[in-house]
Parts: sequence; structure tokens; C-alpha cells
Amino acid sequence: MPRSLTARALSLILAGALLAVLGTAFKSTNSDKTPSPVILQVGPDLTANGINQFNRLSDALLAVPADSDAETLITLAAGVYREKLIIDKPHIRIQGQGQDKTVISFDAYAGQPRPDGSGNWSTWGSATVIVRATDISIEALHIENSYDYLANDALASDNPNKQRGSQAVALMLDRGSDRFVFKNGRLSGYQDTLFTLAGRSLFNHALIEGNVDFIFGAGTALFVDSEIKTRPRAKPVSPIGYITAPSTQITQRYGLVFVDSRLTRHSAVADNVMALGRPWHPTTQFADGRYADPNAIGQAVFINSWMDAHIMPRPWFPMGGTAPSGERMQFSPDDARFFEFNSCGPGAGIASDNRRQLNAEQAALFTPELILGDWQPELRYEPHNLCGS
Repeated sequence: MPRSLTARALSLILAGALLAVLGTAFKSTNSDKTPSPVILQVGPDLTANGINQFNRLSDALLAVPADSDAETLITLAAGVYREKLIIDKPHIRIQGQGQDKTVISFDAYAGQPRPDGSGNWSTWGSATVIVRATDISIEALHIENSYDYLANDALASDNPNKQRGSQAVALMLDRGSDRFVFKNGRLSGYQDTLFTLAGRSLFNHALIEGNVDFIFGAGTALFVDSEIKTRPRAKPVSPIGYITAPSTQITQRYGLVFVDSRLTRHSAVADNVMALGRPWHPTTQFADGRYADPNAIGQAVFINSWMDAHIMPRPWFPMGGTAPSGERMQFSPDDARFFEFNSCGPGAGIASDNRRQLNAEQAALFTPELILGDWQPELRYEPHNLCGS
């Protein structure tokens, strides 16, 4: 990355940190104007006697005021919480004890019938955690979809036990979500791990794991100083999957942006088997019929990111969709907004003829300030000099 770009990014981060300090000082001296945060404690071994103590995270979320301007801090003790959650109240910060100690887990998948008999979960409903509110922050924990994807993936397509609809989301940022932060934590699944449907989000110092389209959707998501880890398939196939499947609207300037991050792999993942992405045009109901959204011109951009040898030399692929005529058609990656800048590592392969590169002037437009607009959350940023300066 050019020195000018790195310097600007660092200046923005330092400015954000300074504003955060000043903001804290302002709150401490103007307590009459800033509501005090509400603190709720959740843990499997907490007694029911304490004030604001809960055994389940879902019970704590029910206790959060729906119309308060004060932030609610929910602290999660170490443990595994088998819960399927919807966060639909604003100004909530959920803090665990570390991604190896605090786990929120569920195993719903798209083709699985809902318990109430109202149909299948679908991809939209399968998520372990669904966010439908503004100003939500989740820190220092692990959200997983524990559906046994590999066992199902190992079955032949004509096996009567083969489950259809194996998409299984860990975290979904649904309509109503905006200004979402995921920090110092882990998201894990296989197909469709992270669904960024709407709003702006920051993933800072995060570990995100999956294999097929495992970071996807129409939202604006910035990934900084994070690890994007490919998990294996049950049997050989090439490509084994796609890191991204963006459906960014053409009117939207930013989609999925990865900065100073690392594209790594599980030890069972071979060389040259993983794609960076493919363009998702969701089937949408229009006035003249139901077909693939032609305005979903997805964006996925990798800037100053290290790539291991599992990334294919030609890493961008087409994706099928339904034409207005009802027939199947292919959407080319050349028509999407897929770019790299200053990639490095054994999987970089920038000389490949389908790896479009930003120049320095274009890359300078992908700063946190420009991507996130009037929302500038605090960033944890540790310069690794991944791809040189």
C-alpha cells in the first residue's frame, strides 16, 4: 500500500481514538445530559437473586428497554449458550470473555422445518444471531452455526438422507441494522456464515470461517485487520467455494471491503482450490415478474491483504440466476465490482488476466471515513506490514 494511503488510514484511526477519549471525558463531566449505561449480567451459573442477572442471553435481551437512548451493556460469562437470537432493540453492546471462552451456538439450516410448522427456516431465518436494530456491538465471543455441514456434504446427491438447503448462517445483519460492530471475535459456519443484508458494519480484528459464499449480501461491510479462513469440503471439488457473494445495489458505492487482512485456510484445504467471489443477483419480485435483480452489481474489494496458496490464480467466478423469461442465466464476474490492490502472499497472483487491480488513486477512496460515512467507530488497528508499504 502506498505510504500516503497508509498514513491517511492511520491518521483516521488516531483521530477516531482521540474523539473516543474526548467523548468519554465529555460524558464523565456531563452526566446530567448523557444517560448512564444499563448493565445486565448473563451466565449459566449466576443465581436468580441478583439484580439484572440472567441465565440466558435471550432473557437479558427481553429486559432491555425498547425506547431508551442509553446504551445497554450485556456481559456474558464464559460458557456455551445454545440460543437462537433476534436483536431488535438499539444501543446494545454484548461483551463476552473471549472468543475461546464465550460461545453462542445454534444449528438451524435453510432446509430445516421450523418448530412451529410454518415452513422451513430458509437462509434468511437460519441465523444463530439476527440483528434488526441500530448501534449494536458484539465483542470478545464466538458466534457459530453448528449445523453438521460436512456430514451432509459427504452424502451423494441421490442419497435419500441428503438434506436440501444446507445454507446455515451464523450472523445476519437484517433490514433495520446499521452501525454494527463486531470486534475481537469469531464467526464460524460453512455455507453462508455471515449475511450482511443491510446497513453499515465494521468487523475489526475478527476471525470469520466458512467455505461456500461465506461472506455475502447487499450491506456495506468493512473488514479491518481480520482473518478470513477457508474451511474444507467433505470431498474433492474445485473450486471448493467462494469467500464472497456480494449483492450490492448499483446505487451503493461500497459493498464488502477487506483491508489489511489475511486470507488463510484450514490444514485440510489444498492449494489453488478457493475463489475470492462470485456475483449474487438475488431472485426478487418485480412488477413484471420474479427474477434475478439486475441492479445487484456486487462489490468485493481486497486491499493490502495477504493470501495463502489456496486462492486460485483466476479467483472470480460467474453465478447463475433466473432471467425475466424464467430461464437460467449466468452473471459474469466481469460485470461486478471485483477488485484488488496490493495483494501479496502465495495466492496473490496479480498477473492473472482476470484479477482487476485498483490504482493508488482509486484505492485511496477506500478509507474508513469514506466507506462508513458519518459513522466513524473506534478501530483497533495493529499495522502488520503484510504487503509492504
